Amino acid sequence: MSRRISPGRIAVYVVLGLALVPVLFPVYYAFAGAVMGPGDLATYPPALVPHALHWQNFGDVFDAVPLGRFYVNSAVQAGVITLAQVVTSILAAYAFAFLRMPAKAATFALFLATLMVPWESIIIPNYLAISDWGLARGGLTYLGLVLPFLASAFGTFLLRQAFLQFPGELRDAAVIDGCGHWRLLWRVVVPLSKPSIAAVGVYVFLSAWNQYFWPLILIRDPEYQTLQIGISQLNDAEAAQPGLILAGVALSLLPTLAVVIFGQRYIVRGLTAGALR
Repeated sequence: MSRRISPGRIAVYVVLGLALVPVLFPVYYAFAGAVMGPGDLATYPPALVPHALHWQNFGDVFDAVPLGRFYVNSAVQAGVITLAQVVTSILAAYAFAFLRMPAKAATFALFLATLMVPWESIIIPNYLAISDWGLARGGLTYLGLVLPFLASAFGTFLLRQAFLQFPGELRDAAVIDGCGHWRLLWRVVVPLSKPSIAAVGVYVFLSAWNQYFWPLILIRDPEYQTLQIGISQLNDAEAAQPGLILAGVALSLLPTLAVVIFGQRYIVRGLTAGALR
């Protein structure tokens, strides 16, 4: 027996489909334009489908800028920030969820208050501090890129909400079996909170990978430029070759698309972990 779809649900699908077009079109055109020739990109209106595939655009990008080096720099930056924020968020969330401490509620409220401080308002103090410590040049540039982002109030809040869902009976049983805080955290709480931890990791990685303003003002040595800064060079050096620019953009999108596609279920499960609290 076929199941009828209500008109209301059809209307929802139509609205969501229409909203999806402006979201996915830039991604589609980045990849489509990356394999277009100069003729397709120079026409008016611009072609939406390439008439012939020009794969050499991807090879030309690596000749125009050291894209491989930019990839390594961005991977180091995003990887270190992601790992550090996941670890610090786990430790802080466990403390706020399970440990007894004076004025814990007030401390947690103060912790969350940092989310209301715009990053732009503290970027100059951060830059002055990093420069005074000598981390804006030479081999310590990586440390300057990641140092202001080693902890996150958002990740702590999300994991705290997930840890509060942890069954008290299971915790009591682990304590009776001789588990201390450290063993309880890494052997019991963390394995049972993998979706939320993965959601934090995906969110942090996407934010770190797409950073532009901080690397732009911090990096002085071209050897340490990240991918987002390196791609912007194509607009200056190869302005007459839009296919080359789109090829660089498409290559920069690949890691984020892979993370979103494979981490989508963790994002949904992790963000709803504390919904019933």
